[in-house]
Amino acid sequence: MTSKERVACAFEFRPYDKVPIYQAGFSAHVAGRLLGRDAYVGGGRVQYLEAKALWDGEDAHQEYLERCWQDAVELCRMLKLDIVRTTYWRMPEKPTRRIDEFTFFYGDEDGEWRVMRHDPHTELYQILDRKPKPEPTMDDLERGVAASEKAIESYDPGPGMFDTIKRTMEEFGDDGVPYSGGGIGLCVPRDRVWLEAVALRPDIVKRYLDVQAERSARNAAVAGREGIRYLYGGGDFASSRGPFISPQAVRELMLPGLQRISEACREAGTFHGFASDGDLWPVAEDLFGNSGVNFFYEVDDESGMHFDRLRQTFPKLTLLGGVNSSTLHRGTVDDVKAETLRAVEAGKEYGGCVVGCSNQIVAGTPLENFWAMMATLEENR
Repeated sequence: MTSKERVACAFEFRPYDKVPIYQAGFSAHVAGRLLGRDAYVGGGRVQYLEAKALWDGEDAHQEYLERCWQDAVELCRMLKLDIVRTTYWRMPEKPTRRIDEFTFFYGDEDGEWRVMRHDPHTELYQILDRKPKPEPTMDDLERGVAASEKAIESYDPGPGMFDTIKRTMEEFGDDGVPYSGGGIGLCVPRDRVWLEAVALRPDIVKRYLDVQAERSARNAAVAGREGIRYLYGGGDFASSRGPFISPQAVRELMLPGLQRISEACREAGTFHGFASDGDLWPVAEDLFGNSGVNFFYEVDDESGMHFDRLRQTFPKLTLLGGVNSSTLHRGTVDDVKAETLRAVEAGKEYGGCVVGCSNQIVAGTPLENFWAMMATLEENR
């Protein structure tokens, strides 16, 4: 089978010749060691490199964008992945001034401003300092939601929002399926005021999620017309201890929006994917059973989201992941092999699985662990 055929079988629950594979993301450190050069992929590292490029001018920024593309494509081709990631997190905002090699100032000294610094060891690009802001109130949230409701009335997405996904489809053809967002996210923000609103003003939260769902539904319709079949949505709302909001809140506030997006995806001929870190079992029946979601990506074995249990509980839910970032980062070679093998065996037994690292392959991950995962995948899929 081609990668395109193999992935389609995983999503349509038809037999595949071998379990399809992917990797959810790479740090620049690991990708660089694989490619043998400084790699323009990853999280904060890529954002910092974009700040540098924007500071150096338009030509430097265009060179940066093409380098990001070429490095990501070469990495996917080298590893012969079935689902391919060609884009990472961007921050296309030009700094106001450069403070030192790793630190930039953004904004206006007399208005809104922040200072961001890159840590080469962790690859993070984080806010070091910023203008103090008052904590938002419930009234602030309500005003923001009212403005969003007004804006959605005229929201009319165009096909340009999917240009990168279409470029990936053209680049890989039958040899790779894009792993990319589809503009269909839905989640309660993790800020304290929003979590308080879930309990104190659920009406505001419901309106906020309804706007997200409507925007996502319109995006899904455009994606379908552009021939894009797999839409990656969701949003983190759990830790290894479970969800940040109650099962009742998920059912009353999130579930209607998820159902709206799933319906729009069905009408558009696309698959609706949801991802969140953490233990989702307390809300799994609504999240994966009643919502109409087609696939769950970033499946995290360490948080209790095991392939075999998920496949048995939700036989029509496609799963992506199975190998945990922390196992690759801190585990032994034997740990990596055992975890990878469990996921592959579930994929072979039950179908409907795509196996790989469930989240970012983080900076400092030993190459011997990475290659142990890849060898186990290749030998057993």
